[in-house]
Amino acid sequence: MNGEVTGRRVFFVVPDAIDDPERVSGGNLYDQRVRDGLRADGWEVRMVLVTGRGAGWTGRALAQLPEGALALVDGLLAAREPEALIAHASRLRLVAVVHMVDGLLTDDQTAALRVAHRIIATSGWTRAELLEQDAADAHRIVVAHPGTDPAPATEASASGGRLLCVAAVAPHKGHDLLVRALIGFADRDDWTCTLVGSLHVDPDFVEALRTQLDTVGLADRVRFAGVLHGSALEAAYAGADLMVLPSRTESYGMAVAEALAHGVPVLATAVGGLPEAIAVPQAAVLVPPDDVWALHVVLQQWWADPERRRALTAAALEARAAGRSWRTTTSIVESALDAALADEGRTAGRTEVVPS
Repeated sequence: MNGEVTGRRVFFVVPDAIDDPERVSGGNLYDQRVRDGLRADGWEVRMVLVTGRGAGWTGRALAQLPEGALALVDGLLAAREPEALIAHASRLRLVAVVHMVDGLLTDDQTAALRVAHRIIATSGWTRAELLEQDAADAHRIVVAHPGTDPAPATEASASGGRLLCVAAVAPHKGHDLLVRALIGFADRDDWTCTLVGSLHVDPDFVEALRTQLDTVGLADRVRFAGVLHGSALEAAYAGADLMVLPSRTESYGMAVAEALAHGVPVLATAVGGLPEAIAVPQAAVLVPPDDVWALHVVLQQWWADPERRRALTAAALEARAAGRSWRTTTSIVESALDAALADEGRTAGRTEVVPS
C-alpha cells in the first residue's frame, strides 16, 4: 500500500466480521451500507479487515497505509486499540465511526478520538456522550444516523398476536425481560413470538432462555429463528404485528427503524439513542429499561384494546414515509471525509493527551 494518495480514496478499517452472515450486528450493517454508498458515489474504498484475535492488529493495519492516507476507522477498533490511532495520527488523516459509547472512556480512548480529524456518530445520543466526556470539539463530531430501505407495508392481523424481536440473543438486548413478561400470558393461546438474531453471542444465555420457556410450556410459542437474511427477514417483518425490543443499552435501534419502515409498531425501552429511531412518536410505546412489569402492562393493553392497536399501526404506516434514508447517511459521511481531506496543514486533530 505504498505511493501518494490522490483523489477520493479512503481506506476503511473495520473488524473482519463485517460480512460474516453469522455475526450480524448493527455496526457491521452500518459499515456495509457506508462502504456500498461511497462506492456508488465514485469513491475508491479499500477495505482493511482487522481480526479480533490477538492484540496489535489495528496498529499493524494502519502502519501499512501510505503517508497522508484518509482512513475511516470503525469505533470498535478504536476502542479496542486506541494506541494505534494515537501512534499513526501524525501521518494519516483519521476519521472515526463511533457506533456506541459504553460507559466511561479510558484516557487512551479519549486521546485516540481527539486525534481524529472528524468523528462520525451514529446517533445524537452518541454525539452527546462524546461531548460530555470531552472526546472532541463539537464542530468535529457529525451525526450520520442509520437509514432504511423502502419496504412493503405489513398487513396487521386481527388479533395482534404476532410478536417479533430482531436482535442478537444476548443479555444487553433484554430477551430475558421479554421472556419473563410473556410467561405472564401463558394462559393465552393467541400469540407467538419470533426471536430473530444470532444465537452465538452468549450460548449459555440462549440455553437458559430455552430451559425457562420449556419449563412453563411456552417452547412452541417462542421461536428462536437465528440470523435471517433477504427474503427470510422480509417474511419475518411481513408476519409481525408488533416489534418488541427491551434492550438494556442501545446507541440507536436499527431494528426499530426497520420495523417502522415495514409499518410495524414498536414496544421498546427508552435507552440511549433508541428514541431517535422512531420517526413518528405515536408509532411506538417506550418503557423504562429492566422493567418486566411495564412490558407486561403494555402487552396487556395491546391485546385488550383493538382501537389502540389500530392507532399504533396507523402511525407506524405513516412512519414508513418519514424514516431516514441510507442516501442521507452516505452524504453526511462523505461530507466528513471531504472535510478531513480539506484540513490543509493538519495531519491530525487536537493532539493533546489526557494526563493520567
